[in-house]
Amino acid sequence: MISEKIRKAVELISHDRERTNILKTVEYRALAYLVQRIPPWMSSNMLTAIGFMGSLLVATAFMLGYFYHIDFLLLGVAGFAISWFGDSLDGRLAYYRKIPRRRYGFVLDVTIDWISIIVIGGGYMVYTDGPWELLGYAFVAMYGWEMIIALMRYKITGRYSIDSGKLGPTEARIIISVILVLEVLVPGSVDYSALVLCTALLIINVIDTRKLLRISDEADLRERG
Repeated sequence: MISEKIRKAVELISHDRERTNILKTVEYRALAYLVQRIPPWMSSNMLTAIGFMGSLLVATAFMLGYFYHIDFLLLGVAGFAISWFGDSLDGRLAYYRKIPRRRYGFVLDVTIDWISIIVIGGGYMVYTDGPWELLGYAFVAMYGWEMIIALMRYKITGRYSIDSGKLGPTEARIIISVILVLEVLVPGSVDYSALVLCTALLIINVIDTRKLLRISDEADLRERG
């Protein structure tokens, strides 16, 4: 059982988007708990900045891991935690305080997410060598494709979802954090893990694109009567 206070907070922060990810229930309860404890002086923009700092820390972890010691990769786990905190709470805090800026927040969120992915992909390209560097480019391309699908889905259906089936940004952060820990324990494994991750993203994007094309075609047929 969850408290009435948490339940009401969940309703306030979750009504504007559709979530399908595995951890959605746990995540929303955690966010509902946190938004009630964010100090009044902290704004949504400040949380967005904190989230971006987390992404910079992930990229820094890759670079420190390459130039100094592999154990610095563990900083990336902390970076993803910080990224989740800021990125997940910025808009939710605005809705909880009943001061959302839907258009401004949407544009800022998508822009920062895209820049963050480029920064993290660049950090990986510094860490790895040879042809494996292309996986950094592939990761940025696959994640960018996923973002475009989300935006097109919003345009076609009017429903905005940041998830692809049962996986969302939170699950992606956890998976990559596990990959970083595994790389510290088994050096060299990150490249093969990245290959699997990029392949999985490619398959998911192809499936989601096909679904969106079908939905779009059905909508066009209905319009023609």
